[in-house]
Amino acid sequence: MLVPIAMSRRVLGTLLIRNYQVMTPNGPAKAMSLLHSGLPLTGYQFTPNMKEQIRNGSTQQPDIKVTLNELKLAFAKEMGVDHPFKPFANDREHLTKYLPKSQEEMPKRSMQDSYIAASIPLSQDTALQEKYVTFLGSVRLGRLVEDMDIFAVIVARKHILNPQLPDGVHFPQTLVTVLVDRIDFTEYLPKPNKDIKISGHVSWAGKSTLEVVVWLEQFEDGNWQRITRALFLLAARDPTNAYATMVNPIDPANEREKTILAGGEDRKKRRLEIGFAHVSKQVPSAQEQKLLHSMYIKTTDPSDISMSKRVLPANSAWMSSSKVSNVILAQPEDRNLHNTVFGGFIMRHATELSWIASYMYCKYRPRTRSMSDISFKQPIAVNSLIQMHATVVYTQMNFIQTTVFAQVYNPLSGSTSTTNAFHFTLEAPDIVPEVIPQTYYEAMLYIDGRRHFQKDLKDTQGVS
Repeated sequence: MLVPIAMSRRVLGTLLIRNYQVMTPNGPAKAMSLLHSGLPLTGYQFTPNMKEQIRNGSTQQPDIKVTLNELKLAFAKEMGVDHPFKPFANDREHLTKYLPKSQEEMPKRSMQDSYIAASIPLSQDTALQEKYVTFLGSVRLGRLVEDMDIFAVIVARKHILNPQLPDGVHFPQTLVTVLVDRIDFTEYLPKPNKDIKISGHVSWAGKSTLEVVVWLEQFEDGNWQRITRALFLLAARDPTNAYATMVNPIDPANEREKTILAGGEDRKKRRLEIGFAHVSKQVPSAQEQKLLHSMYIKTTDPSDISMSKRVLPANSAWMSSSKVSNVILAQPEDRNLHNTVFGGFIMRHATELSWIASYMYCKYRPRTRSMSDISFKQPIAVNSLIQMHATVVYTQMNFIQTTVFAQVYNPLSGSTSTTNAFHFTLEAPDIVPEVIPQTYYEAMLYIDGRRHFQKDLKDTQGVS
C-alpha cells in the first residue's frame, strides 16, 4: 500500500542501509478495503468447524483441509486436461451444445456460493519452500501472483452453475483472465516456512464477465496477517475460446454483498474511464505538456542555440538507460488448462523483471507496493518465444513506477506482437534519481506512468 508523499521521507533507521529489501512493518497488516473488511473471519468460512473456531475466539490456526494444488488438479480433471502434455489439445467443440442460450437460464448465485479457501502448505513441503523463498528469507511475490491467477479462475468456476450440464460431462466453458484491476501489498512480510491461506469469491458479474477478489494471508501470533488483495476480471468463453458465453448473475445474500456488488459497478465504470484516458486516446493535458516542456528545457545546454545538445541534470537518469529485457521460451509446464501459456506465469516473470529493473535503476532493493491495470490482449501458444521489456517510466521521491510489456516474437518473420502490459509501483528505502525521457515515445510513457502512479496513490489514500 502506498504512503502519502508527505510521509515518504520518514526516517527508516538502519533499514536505509543499501541493498536491504525489508522494511520495518508497522505492526499487524491492516484491512485494505471494504472488500476485505470482515472477510474471511466473519462469514463465508470454508468449513462449519472453522466458523465455530472463530466464533469462540480461538487463536489457533483454522484447519483448512484443501491445498491449492489439490484444487488445481481437480479443476484440470473437470476440464478434461491430459497429463502428461500432448501437443494438440482435446477437441472440445462437442461441448458447445451444453452452453446456456441466455443468462435467464442460469440460476442466480450469491457471493458466498463462490467462496473458497485453500492453503499453500509451505510449513509441510520443503520442496515447495525452495520454490517460494527469496535469498533474504521472505516469499517471492511473483510466485504468489502466479497462484492468485489460477485461484481466481477456480473461484469463477465455482460461481458458474449450469443446469443443462449432465453429470460426468466436462465443464464446457473456457475461463480466461481479461485483466487484473489491481494488486496491493501490505507491510507484512510472509514467511517461507508458514502456510499461506488463499481465499476469495466473485464480487461482481456481468453478462459474460466475472470480477473475483482474492486474498492471501498468513497465520502468525494468533492472527491472520494480510499479505495482499487482488481483483481479477475473467471472461467466460465457448469451448474453443471463440466467443463470449453467459455466466450466472449475482443475487446478493445480505446488505454487505449489496455494497460489494455496487462497488463492482463503480469499478467497471472506472476501468472504462482508464481505457479512454490512455495517452493513445487522450492528449496530454496543459499541465502535463507544461511539465514535459520544463523537463526538456532542463536537459538542454543554454549556450547551444540549436537546443540539440541534451544534458543530463544531476541526480537523474535517462529513461532509455533503465530498460531491461529478457526472452523466455514457454514450456508445457507453463500451460493453462487450454494449452496456451498460463497468465500467472507471465505475471510472475513480469513482476520479477520489474523488480530487477528498479533494483538496477536505484541501486537499492526496492519493495513492490502495487500492480494495476494488467491487460491480457491475446493468448500465447505454448513453445512461443516471449520477450519482456521493463522500463522505469516515472519516479517521485522514493517511489518507482515501471511498465512491462510482453511480446511474442516470431524468429522466422522477425515480427512481434504485444500481448500484455503491466504497471508496477515500487518503493525504495531512499530518494531515487529522477527519470528523464528523451523522445516523444518516452515522454508518453512518462505521462502514462505518472497517471498510473497518481491514480494508485489516490486509491490508497484514506485506506487503512
